[in-house]
Amino acid sequence: MIDHDRLFKELIQTFFWEFIELFLPEILEYVEKDTLTFLPEEIFTDVTAGDKRKIDLLAQVKWQGKDSYFLIHLENQGYNQKEFERRMFHYFSRLDAKYLLPIFPIVIFSYDEPKRPEKNQYTVNFPNRKILEFNYVAIQLNNLNWRNFLNQPNPVAAALMAKMDFAPEERVRVKLECLRMLVTLQLNPAKMELISGFIDTYLRLNTIEEQQLETELKQANLVEQEQIMEIVTSWMEKGIEQGEQKIVKKLLKRRFNNITPSLENRINELSVEQIESLADAIFDFQSVDNLINWLDQQK
Repeated sequence: MIDHDRLFKELIQTFFWEFIELFLPEILEYVEKDTLTFLPEEIFTDVTAGDKRKIDLLAQVKWQGKDSYFLIHLENQGYNQKEFERRMFHYFSRLDAKYLLPIFPIVIFSYDEPKRPEKNQYTVNFPNRKILEFNYVAIQLNNLNWRNFLNQPNPVAAALMAKMDFAPEERVRVKLECLRMLVTLQLNPAKMELISGFIDTYLRLNTIEEQQLETELKQANLVEQEQIMEIVTSWMEKGIEQGEQKIVKKLLKRRFNNITPSLENRINELSVEQIESLADAIFDFQSVDNLINWLDQQK
């Protein structure tokens, strides 16, 4: 199962100011960027409903030129939920009560369907009086045209274009442009892997589309083509490795009824070449001890 909240949290936390610059550049006019601190994970228990709610991301920053702070609360909403605006107000009120600081609430709606505009306000009204009007920023990715972000050299744009609005026949073109933007940003390898993994998770091509992508790459700039092919090749190798691991573990479980989680973890750490060697050696094993001895020899 894909942990969508974790993927979005990791992306935004790594590229926080790039996210703000892309969607809310006005915040940069009144914040001291070097004071950014991510606060510990907040978990709120709803006794009535009998469940727990977890805040996705909470950042504390300092007002520019002042000795005081405010909070930026960011939620990723990966599915359509009835009365989500009320939940955002509950988060706001509880954070307000705990921290006694101004709060800037933001929601990224990252699901594919529906495409109707999401609410960005929670209100409480009586016939002759408005009691409450709570507003938050709603960034609905499936209502954003990916082409509007093509010329913005921003790592968050390179990642999130994979979740924006595009026609089915544009899938190959969108992925190519995401990758082209990524290689021009000249990020360090860890950040490059984070974004490329995000793109491949949310815009995985089928076999025919992969062939179309390869054709497109042959017509691209030579330097970009080579860099993009390195990313694509790493995806393919990772997919092959995971597929072979799955097959080998299934064979081992059939042969020895079961294997422990610790042994599974050791198999997961093997290289492609070691996995292939293990596949050849499986039928020579008489017991789990033979497997353990084989793994010990791979160190």
